[in-house]
Amino acid sequence: MAATNELFFSPKDLGGDLGGGLDRGRVQNLVDESLKGADDGELFLEYRQSETFAFDDGRLKAATFDTTQGFGLRAVSGEATGYAHASELSEDAIKRAGETVRAVTRGHSGALSLSPARTNAKLYTDIDPLGSANFEAKVKLLADMNAYARGKDARVRQVSCSIAGEWQQVEIIRAGGETYRDIRPLVRVNVSVVVEENGRQEAGSYGGGGREAYTTYMDPSYWHDAVDEALRQALVNLNSVPAPAGEMNVVLGPGWPGVLLHEAIGHGLEGDFNRKKTSAFAGLLGERVASPGVTVVDDGTMGDRRGSLTIDDEGTPTTRTVLIEDGILKGYMQDRQNARLMGVAPTGNGRRQSFAHSVMPRMTNTYMLAGKHTPEEILASVDKGVYAVNFGGGQVDITSGKFVFSCTEAYLIENGKIGPAIKGATLIGDGPSALTRVKMIGNDMKLDSGVGTCGKNGQSIPVGVGQPTLRIDGLTIGGTAA
Repeated sequence: MAATNELFFSPKDLGGDLGGGLDRGRVQNLVDESLKGADDGELFLEYRQSETFAFDDGRLKAATFDTTQGFGLRAVSGEATGYAHASELSEDAIKRAGETVRAVTRGHSGALSLSPARTNAKLYTDIDPLGSANFEAKVKLLADMNAYARGKDARVRQVSCSIAGEWQQVEIIRAGGETYRDIRPLVRVNVSVVVEENGRQEAGSYGGGGREAYTTYMDPSYWHDAVDEALRQALVNLNSVPAPAGEMNVVLGPGWPGVLLHEAIGHGLEGDFNRKKTSAFAGLLGERVASPGVTVVDDGTMGDRRGSLTIDDEGTPTTRTVLIEDGILKGYMQDRQNARLMGVAPTGNGRRQSFAHSVMPRMTNTYMLAGKHTPEEILASVDKGVYAVNFGGGQVDITSGKFVFSCTEAYLIENGKIGPAIKGATLIGDGPSALTRVKMIGNDMKLDSGVGTCGKNGQSIPVGVGQPTLRIDGLTIGGTAA
């Protein structure tokens, strides 16, 4: 975003300061001194307000509010990074941090990398979501969701729902005076329903969110659909049968099942793993790594999406990066350090959880583009298999790409038709092989509802996933059938 002379960091009007008594000119001098001889680096300032409301067993169980602020100072020298952070916003603290990070530049005389390009893009509102509805309205929303779910079906035994909001301001100050700023709202709504019939209990859930105010999610047309979906899943699972085991053809539903793509493939396409050659995709640029028709992109430029950013946490504008095109590996997701070391341009994927964390290349919204087949054609092509519609947790090994994912909603496919729901199914395979086993790609590409959170090296960040209906042959199903 374009730099201005306005003071930005503090959410209050603090006159000619950055906030906390910081003088902009003196802080800039500290940054310049700290980054002498470095190849790259920045001062990252953050102010964040967040809240969560949780409703369970017919009553408000938790209402929390938190304010955090601080800075992270980074100096990059070749492959080495010096990083220091503090929640104390003072010139003395920044000076001490500078003395720490300069350790990586001793004996190194780097030329500071050019600053990121600027953008006038505006991908989300500046409105503080926390102030977009009052306390009473937030509690009433959760109470209404609870009452609506219990009134829909007499088998409902428990309803848990929550809303969470966040308002984050960041300012990135580079040596030489370049400054980058962003205001980032984030909202999430979740509902979980437990039903019981003949002594058997099953659960269903739904969540949604994005970078906007609470307004969208407080509209009854939205939360009615959210509760209905959670209840539908729970009722489906009431009639589920034990999942079979063995190697089968699998049809993945559109939208959230893209989390398998994110975990099993996406992490392997992040720049640091490929620079260090620890990814299964290292050294394969320009080669076929997937079936024809498979195109995967990472796009941080989508308006209001949970994984989107106007600029990343280094100040680089996010982009739409084609990772795999028609089965051919085209590129990786890059932050500034890995891009420089690999001799390519950064892609706006430098992300961090907070001021207390250093930057890594991370995904934003990662999804597969649509193909030409209808979902009905894809299902009809499978004589016997599994139709996986929703996933829970999963694990993946970046080096090998091996993954294990649990299905929270899945069905048998029998003679090209959807059969009974199954319980306890897990998908087992490896990302590189799964890409080559994609046989049919649907024309119904869909993004997730806005609930993705990605973990890497102890850092968690909001992301988006998506895909069309897919047929993948020869995946291993871990089942519970005797």
